Amino acid sequence: MQRSDETESASASTSVSASDFGLDGFGTDSGDDGVSASGSTGGGSRFGRAFSPKSFAVVLCLSVAGLFVGGAIPVVGFVGRFLGLFVVGFAVGLVASRRRYLEVGLAGALASGLAFVLSTLTAAFAPFAVDFLAEYGVALAGMGAGAGLLASLAGHYFGRDLRAGLTRDI
Repeated sequence: MQRSDETESASASTSVSASDFGLDGFGTDSGDDGVSASGSTGGGSRFGRAFSPKSFAVVLCLSVAGLFVGGAIPVVGFVGRFLGLFVVGFAVGLVASRRRYLEVGLAGALASGLAFVLSTLTAAFAPFAVDFLAEYGVALAGMGAGAGLLASLAGHYFGRDLRAGLTRDI
């Protein structure tokens, strides 16, 4: 004869839910705290729910494209890069069903920091640029990464806010 707490633990371990297959938030917003409507957290480890390598790779490619497209606008030029990152973050926030702040922020920071360093190499006389980067390269990359992080996260926040406003019942 089994006690009642033993039957509960045995039945809980044999139940199968959609989160076991990674389908817990498919097409819907899982909420702000990562807990679904049934009270269970998403499948996988905590790191797996917080960071998705696939979405990071996609957002990184989009961020690099946004940097080039935004930087190619003749009137705004340098500021256009951050506008491009903002637009990419906004689009991801508007389209994605789950929060992707970590992926968007990391991709924006990485793309912007790298673009700052590479633009210094191509904008100045080569020996001067190499000397400048040897002295101030880390600070330059840090400033670029910080500005890219802020632009990307602000775009993602406003995209998520618009998505929430469009999908909420009146």
